[in-house]
Amino acid sequence: MSTDITGTTAAEIADSVRALRERGMLRSGDLLPPVRELAAVLGVNRNTAVAAYRQLAQAGLVVSKGRGGTLIAGAAPVAQEGVAADTVLQDVGSGNPDARLIPDPTQALTRVAGRPVLYGEPVIDPALEEWSRAWMLADLPRDDLHLTVTSGAVDAVERLLAQALTRDDAVALEDPCFLASIHTVRLGGYRAVPVPIDEEGMTVDGLQAALDAGVRAIISTPRAQNPTGVSLSPARAAALREVLRPHPYVLIIEDDHFSMLSAHPYATLIGPEHRRYALLRSVSKFLGPDMCLALAATDPTTAERLGMRLNPGTTWVSHLLQRLAHAQLSDGSVRARIAQAAAHYAERNAAFVDALDERGLVTHSSDGLSLWVRLPVAARTAAERLMRRGWLVRTGDEFRIDPASGASDHLRLTVHDLSDADAARLLDDLESAVR
Repeated sequence: MSTDITGTTAAEIADSVRALRERGMLRSGDLLPPVRELAAVLGVNRNTAVAAYRQLAQAGLVVSKGRGGTLIAGAAPVAQEGVAADTVLQDVGSGNPDARLIPDPTQALTRVAGRPVLYGEPVIDPALEEWSRAWMLADLPRDDLHLTVTSGAVDAVERLLAQALTRDDAVALEDPCFLASIHTVRLGGYRAVPVPIDEEGMTVDGLQAALDAGVRAIISTPRAQNPTGVSLSPARAAALREVLRPHPYVLIIEDDHFSMLSAHPYATLIGPEHRRYALLRSVSKFLGPDMCLALAATDPTTAERLGMRLNPGTTWVSHLLQRLAHAQLSDGSVRARIAQAAAHYAERNAAFVDALDERGLVTHSSDGLSLWVRLPVAARTAAERLMRRGWLVRTGDEFRIDPASGASDHLRLTVHDLSDADAARLLDDLESAVR
């Protein structure tokens, strides 16, 4: 099979394997030639073959089995956020907000009327821009800050990476990581570099190692990191900014998804002299996932490039949707309801954490919609036992950047919407599952 693979660069070799796979000449489970053999046949450096296989692995097209070689990947199911379809189990792994706490937009709909928006007009609606600028500047007082709007934070991350990177560029990701960030980096053909996190956020040594590895972008969650619930401490943020000082052109993307619901102050990696940055704030956690809208505060160069990828007439965000978001965000009664939701999530999660502690189970979650629970057994073992008791949970394995890095001992649990009786039953079943 090695003679059917062609190319003299990593990209050409990877494209050749892709083509063979698409034509059915390579199938799931087929073994690719060792890199030394492939390099010899193609007359290229071994590192070129290694880079080609790495690109394919990043795209999910091959899997490495160590001494077992590199195999064509099958159509394995990809973990997705949200409720699980077609299950009779009680789902405590969805990561969803409580639908009962999302403000009703019907009253605000009467205030979104206005003149029609035509081709070539600004991407962001003027009223939303004015309100959002004050919101962003309160936490990120930058003279060069520019605003735009995207169809949610995931859309923003994908566009930001596309305007700054090329295939096989390295991106630093928190480990464990938000599923959408893992998928976005992998499908974009970029190389994920994991940065461990602890109770205060990204570790200093981890970020330094990622910078030494040549990352060109960093995706960070300053508050309520998914899946761990960790928020970046001011002290850790200051230490990370010092590490980043010699790297002002590395793109920092901060996904502040839990902004209005968070009990923690905003702490940032973006220093006053950093040249490439984007602070993202979506509205999905407090106005609802169906409000596919996020605001991006960026430096001028990033704003210009992002704007080109949101050219009116092709992919702009509906101004009716923007006006609806502004009508709600500027409404005092809606803001009060968001504050009530924030208190609800904090109180319900804190009560469950206290009950876990009484049973000898530890969680360092400090914010967010879910809890990150450490177990004395493998997470998959506990998940299987809980499934037999009627619960569907998320194991930490799904959030690992490198699935081969070992079995996880964490579960991500979404418990804020459980009744007291269901919460007590889950605690009892969880205690039994980890014995």
